[in-house]
Amino acid sequence: MKKEKIHHPQSRKAGQLARKALRKGKLGGQASTRGKKHHFLADFYGFFYHSIPDEGVLTLEELHGLLRDVWLTRHDAELEEEKASRRKGRPKSVKEVKLEEIKLRESEEYRTGFQVIDLTHRPTVDLFRRWDQKEVAFIQLLRFIRISSANPGSIVISKPGKHHSMVESVEPSLPDVEMIDS
Repeated sequence: MKKEKIHHPQSRKAGQLARKALRKGKLGGQASTRGKKHHFLADFYGFFYHSIPDEGVLTLEELHGLLRDVWLTRHDAELEEEKASRRKGRPKSVKEVKLEEIKLRESEEYRTGFQVIDLTHRPTVDLFRRWDQKEVAFIQLLRFIRISSANPGSIVISKPGKHHSMVESVEPSLPDVEMIDS
């Protein structure tokens, strides 16, 4: 059996091994963060994927209702359960604090402008129906709009979409639509 070679702590080889270990750890951490982000995005877009109607597109009011009544309230039952399980006079649990932060952040984002896939645009919905629900990069092909609870009658096209069918139909379909450069 071969012994592991021991290097002097101040040697070049020890420095090389330390840099290699640091790089490997950093890359592993980035991969883990990227995986968590992709998982969250896949869940977010998957929610909207399952919300599209079998035929046609959603109206702007239906999209607002979906976001307001379903997406923003998805943690309410869990939050109520956490509040009920806490004894009187005890501090909030970590889980309860995190859920409240998520709810507050998303509510504020909806008030100022929430970016969602444009489910009111037929070419976007038709393309979205072909998504395999795994590949997050596919979502870049779709058109995104920004809607807000402060001004529910208007939308802002935040990302026009990169698919050739999106590029051809860039003109807004609603009268109160605005384009921004992202």
